[in-house]
Amino acid sequence: MVIKRWLKDELIKSLKDKKVIILYGARQVGKTTLVKELITEYNGVYFSCDEPDIREAFSNKTSSEMKNFIKNAKFIVLDEAQRIPNIGLSLKLLHDTYPEIKIIATGSSSFELANKIIEPLTGRNITFTLYPISYKEYSDSFGYLESKRLLEERIIFGMYPAIISSANPEGDLKTIANDYLFRDILRIETVRKPIIIEKLVRLLALQSGNEISYNELAQKLEVSRQTIMQYVQLLEQAFIIFRLPPLARNKRDEVTRFEKIFFFDVGIRNALVDNFLPLNVRMDKGALFENFFISERQKQYQRLGNHTHPHFWRTKDGSEIDLVEETHNVLDAFECKWSETPIKTRAWKNSFPETVVTQVTSKNITDILIK
Repeated sequence: MVIKRWLKDELIKSLKDKKVIILYGARQVGKTTLVKELITEYNGVYFSCDEPDIREAFSNKTSSEMKNFIKNAKFIVLDEAQRIPNIGLSLKLLHDTYPEIKIIATGSSSFELANKIIEPLTGRNITFTLYPISYKEYSDSFGYLESKRLLEERIIFGMYPAIISSANPEGDLKTIANDYLFRDILRIETVRKPIIIEKLVRLLALQSGNEISYNELAQKLEVSRQTIMQYVQLLEQAFIIFRLPPLARNKRDEVTRFEKIFFFDVGIRNALVDNFLPLNVRMDKGALFENFFISERQKQYQRLGNHTHPHFWRTKDGSEIDLVEETHNVLDAFECKWSETPIKTRAWKNSFPETVVTQVTSKNITDILIK
């Protein structure tokens, strides 16, 4: 089954603008499938920048040379454009000289592509990020009841497009985690200890949902704190993880300097810890459900166009709220529990009496995520 991506309509609208479209997203999330749909519908030309001859055609060439290569195409896609040296300057030349040509450039790592295009394409580009399939997209394709029935399966195997339709999701997830996950990061010259990246991401997977101490991680991996922070940033720019900061309102009982780290896809997280057991026998069930909900909310912010700043909240005595969303100084609070069990909100009510905490469970998560 083909799952329609909501971002497709946004890209179509943006094709009308006279700007270069930059599409980011981790490998295997469906960027190539999406742009090839647009190529088919709008009579475009697709170029894979993993191919040496394509890289040569767009590397340090004049606008005329590039035009001769693409011939009469009015719409082109440069897939994995970060593979082209000086791609920012090439795109600027092509765009400025032939503004009638519509261009989409994709990249699986923002640290590579963004660094090459920020200055040359200032004011000339529109940026989008494609995440794994959202629960809303999944529900729209499979139906409300079926998506709800398969909720646990999605929490275990995640939302990568190929995994949703896979006959062997466990094996395919391990392939993605081992063969694709670190490909772009390990090409960076400054990553001198690739084994540390792999060990780090597995430690982060084991601590998903917990507050992270960079000093502690540095001691365990026997590297500097600066190295750990650099590698965490690279993992975030490769769309593997994201950081959740604490809510800080300068109250004396709200003290934590630590962040939490979550995975954009829980299936990848489970592959890294090699655990695909059912939820009812898992010790990490709560953390896994929390990660799934918070990552899905990230996709929901994007779809709804919400300028929301997510946090978690914790006090000295250990009282905690899993997700606090701040939108234009208005707060929404959520506490995740797979089963409907009482939640402790007294400390929160004392600090924020105007904001009710919504309990998120397996029964109501669907309704929250498809809004």
